[in-house]
Amino acid sequence: MVLEGSPEAVSSQSLDLRRSCPKGSRIFPSAGEGSLLNKEAVKYGELIVLGYNGSLASGDKGRRRSRIALFKRPKANGVKPDVIHHISTPLVSKALSNKGQHSISYTLSRSHSVIVEYTHDCDTDMFQIGRSTENMIDFVVTDTAPGGSCASEGQSAQSTISRYACRIICERSPPYTARIYAAGFDSSRNIFLGERAAKWRTPDGLMDGLTTNGVLVMHPTGGFSEDSAPGVWREISVCGNVYALRDSRSAQQRGKLVQTESNVLQDGSLIDLCGATLLWRTTAGLLLTPTLKQLEALRQETNAARPQCPVGFNTLAFPSLAQRGVVDKQQPWVYVNCGHVHGYHNWGFRKEKGGLERECPMCRRAGPYVPLWLGCEAGLYLDTGRPTHAFCPCGHVCSQKTVQYWAQIPLPHGTHAFHAACPFCGLSGGIWHGSVDRVVGGAGARGCPWTECE
Repeated sequence: MVLEGSPEAVSSQSLDLRRSCPKGSRIFPSAGEGSLLNKEAVKYGELIVLGYNGSLASGDKGRRRSRIALFKRPKANGVKPDVIHHISTPLVSKALSNKGQHSISYTLSRSHSVIVEYTHDCDTDMFQIGRSTENMIDFVVTDTAPGGSCASEGQSAQSTISRYACRIICERSPPYTARIYAAGFDSSRNIFLGERAAKWRTPDGLMDGLTTNGVLVMHPTGGFSEDSAPGVWREISVCGNVYALRDSRSAQQRGKLVQTESNVLQDGSLIDLCGATLLWRTTAGLLLTPTLKQLEALRQETNAARPQCPVGFNTLAFPSLAQRGVVDKQQPWVYVNCGHVHGYHNWGFRKEKGGLERECPMCRRAGPYVPLWLGCEAGLYLDTGRPTHAFCPCGHVCSQKTVQYWAQIPLPHGTHAFHAACPFCGLSGGIWHGSVDRVVGGAGARGCPWTECE
């Protein structure tokens, strides 16, 4: 029987089927606090990097992984503003040499700097995120390339992600509120904003600023649920204030202050570091996501229907969760432009398209022909619905509500553009417009729902 797609589908990228929280990610992020995790430990939430579908291509190792859980530390390490100093240049190096004192340095001119000293805050925990592999970074993040791969070590010099990109401050007491701030403290416990960085005095006489490529945040409207809708992308300052986006990612002129919004992370908040986008999931929100066992049960239920290729009449089946990136002979394939699902066949190439497109034997429509994979990063799911819809042009399959939600999320692309993309692998089919029925500017990708056999 034909497994064909209705016109209501979506667009974006590739494969995977494994539980998102690999063993070893349940750690206290600070390398300096490697205490064993207590079963009673409070978990503030989890950060998931979009595009890896549960695991980095090279494997999740140490602080470099596709997701990480933030737990209450054995001892508070948070900091808060304390004293502000207006000093001349000769004193700057002396102030910054004190590695026991956290501080933020604002260089206003060659002869004038403002240094804000921070003091210990026993009520909060601090977690730092960035490209640097130094010990003060709790979560090492590298540039995500479409297709679920990350930049190699040789490409790190050209990375647009800051070495000390941002920090998250979590309250140690209920409701364990988490707040995000641009920039992280370096090995000298300093944040340095040079003369060219965007910075300014606030109305209350304090200082604030933005990092080179900025830290963008989007809070979804209605939380992260079946009724969620995209929010508005904002930029977070070094002091945690919320601003409208700059004219360009690295412009020196800041956007307008948005006083009605805050830097408090919500379930489903997206954090963009200009090269990688992270999803924040609260502990309560994660309880509503499907488990690995549930995803496996959905896979088995779908395969139990014994769908058949309409041409070869062979039975189609999604591969097991352990089969990562290896195409199985029974795996379903789809023509992304029409949504017709088949078993793999080696015909229909269009020579005039350079052999990159094939003609669907059911409707004669030409287009990309890709294998279908189940999305296995459970933290990206909005519900526990059956895997009925796929992203184009990658072929990742998940629930309809999950596909519809991500299809309308404009994710930062480069330093200027915003594109909808598959959250499992990062591939985009163009800019989504209106409903999920079509993509504008993409490969003509339509939805390709996976339906039961009649």
